[in-house]
Amino acid sequence: MKHIKQENESLASSKRLIFALKQARTQLEELQRQKSEPIAIVGMGCRFPGGVKDPESFWQLLKNGVDSITEIPGERWDIKDYYHPDPDVPGKMYTRYGGFLEKVDQFEPQFFGISPREATAMDPQQRLLLEVSWEALEHAGLAPDQLQGSQSGAFMGICFEDYSRFSVNSGDPTRIDAYSSLGNTRSIAAGRLAYIFGFNGPTFFLDASCSSSLLSVHLACQSLRYRECNLALAGGVNLMLAPEATIGFCKLKAL
Repeated sequence: MKHIKQENESLASSKRLIFALKQARTQLEELQRQKSEPIAIVGMGCRFPGGVKDPESFWQLLKNGVDSITEIPGERWDIKDYYHPDPDVPGKMYTRYGGFLEKVDQFEPQFFGISPREATAMDPQQRLLLEVSWEALEHAGLAPDQLQGSQSGAFMGICFEDYSRFSVNSGDPTRIDAYSSLGNTRSIAAGRLAYIFGFNGPTFFLDASCSSSLLSVHLACQSLRYRECNLALAGGVNLMLAPEATIGFCKLKAL
């Protein structure tokens, strides 16, 4: 009888082991399936040089072969103060041209529940992300105000922060107010989106230089596949508001 009992216990143990192995295999197969699971892009929003305000106008610009490169507009910086054809002249840039968005100073803060004073301290890149993210959700047929408390994520790529030279990095501490730090910190851009839209999913910014927006889309796809969120806003923003970065690229002879 003792021998039979031992055999039964051994058999039960083997069954439990086989069951555990089957469970592990099922979980592994599910993880492998998730890695290649297709992701649906349900909405888009964008701004590009050349007057592009949405995906449709961007397609028209590409289809018609429009050259959207222009001379550096005066509202960014006075090119006469910084241009010189010799790339080795200190403090100068050898190009007069670039791709620029128009009217980046225009923003309706009340629409997003932001006071005019706080909006003035906000980097226009943060403002632009709010506008285009709202448009992307509308393009998807989603009401942004109905996403409060949802397991949605925000993944935003940002590299430069030119606007900070007018406040926190101006060299004049009297220009810093209660909103300056939040308005000019890149990580706040994604957090502000999550706060205004009420997202409860993963939220962060990343800087991978020219591939920042591409990487943000990649990480958003991973997050969706691993069920960390069920909807993701992914993108990037870059506004050239000051001459320093362009001067730096000219010194590299990269333009």
